[in-house]
Amino acid sequence: MSKNVAQSPLERSSLSSLDQKLAMAKRCSHEGVIAGAKAAAVATIATAIPTLASVRMLPWAKANLNHTAQALIISTVAGAAYFIVADKTVLASARRNSFKQGSASGFDTKI
Repeated sequence: MSKNVAQSPLERSSLSSLDQKLAMAKRCSHEGVIAGAKAAAVATIATAIPTLASVRMLPWAKANLNHTAQALIISTVAGAAYFIVADKTVLASARRNSFKQGSASGFDTKI
């Protein structure tokens, strides 16, 4: 089988379809990364302020939460926010794109 043999129109259309799906997947994942990063930044600020304030004001927190514990609290919330929002964004984008493909192929996607 030589590579110089011309591809059939069916093979070319399936390759272009595969390229479109790959580009759509990259776009969906990029949207998820951006949304996750924004959520992580907001969660970091929203967690850091009360954590640091409580360590200064509450005697129990001052005695029991060292710098490592404070960083662990803040980074855990930021990481959780990133993954939750990124996952939801990717799934919503995939659902939206699957409905577009379904309606383009002639299937009724209304529920």
